[in-house]
Amino acid sequence: MKTAIVTGASSGIGLEAAKKLVSMNYRVYGLARSFSKTKWENEAFVKLVCDVADIKQIKNCAAQILSEAASVDILLNNAGVGYFGPHEEIKTEHIEEMVKTNLLAPLILTRLLLRELKKSQGYIINIASITALKASVFGGAYGATKAGVRHFGISLFDEVRRIGVKVVTINPDIVKTSFYDHLNFKEHDDPESYITPQSIADAIEMILRQRDGTILSEITIRPQKHLIEKRKQKKP
Repeated sequence: MKTAIVTGASSGIGLEAAKKLVSMNYRVYGLARSFSKTKWENEAFVKLVCDVADIKQIKNCAAQILSEAASVDILLNNAGVGYFGPHEEIKTEHIEEMVKTNLLAPLILTRLLLRELKKSQGYIINIASITALKASVFGGAYGATKAGVRHFGISLFDEVRRIGVKVVTINPDIVKTSFYDHLNFKEHDDPESYITPQSIADAIEMILRQRDGTILSEITIRPQKHLIEKRKQKKP
């Protein structure tokens, strides 16, 4: 059985991707800070508690996977966090969290697993963002981390394509997930104004089902309509 590693696998995009990969006969190692709210269970879904913002934890999880798995065939760098607002109002610790989670973690985890992915001629799939492609007012720091992920993926593809490793970047627009729970805006109720985690999981399946030698190196997924909903601010 082939092996996939998915970060941010407790909910949202990561969980739906894990379900999809299990249905495609992969053994999935899911990494997340907590699985306390994850109800889905499957014998092929191995939950590893790991805060990807902590390099020591990333190294420990990678070492465990390499000691157990016969091969590493897919690395899905999905875990992400965002904070938005005027840049001078974003807490410095939130900037640090975004850089570590969104950018540093994919760089480190890819570094730790790349030799095995070269052996398997596997896939590295990075979840970037629509903000990596355009200006992001009140989201410059977040967009910078995602632009970094995108640039890394594009550059790495040219570095390892001759060896057979497939590097893919997915740029989702607003997705209906818990990502926005701590923010002052969220997806609009109109179902045509957001994309679903299942849509991204379906895109991952499409990527993996291409004929040998054909790579969908970058995909941007957007809703038909551009609408967001502002949350009402609680009175002090």
